[in-house]
Amino acid sequence: MKIGIVISSNDGETCWNALRYANFCLDQKDEVKVFFMGKGVEYQQISTDKFNTIEQVENFMKAGGIIYACGSCIRSRDQKDSEMCPISTMKDMYDIVKQSDKVVTF
Repeated sequence: MKIGIVISSNDGETCWNALRYANFCLDQKDEVKVFFMGKGVEYQQISTDKFNTIEQVENFMKAGGIIYACGSCIRSRDQKDSEMCPISTMKDMYDIVKQSDKVVTF
């Protein structure tokens, strides 16, 4: 199955759970793409020992998951793009939604 996950929250626990779910889906042999938008692009700054979002993304990427992040949202926060938060577009999000069998939002 193809699963799209959209994360627009900067709540540490919410992002952490969304990313744990993404990793679980990969373990089930699903194809998973995560799109961060809005406050979600802040996931690296909100990572804590208890809700380690960075570790979850590292595991996700190592397992073959693909990360996207809204370029406008990144730039509006004076953030730089990176491998863990690559600048993407609404076209990328559109393609994820269109191509996914299921889309989950957090």
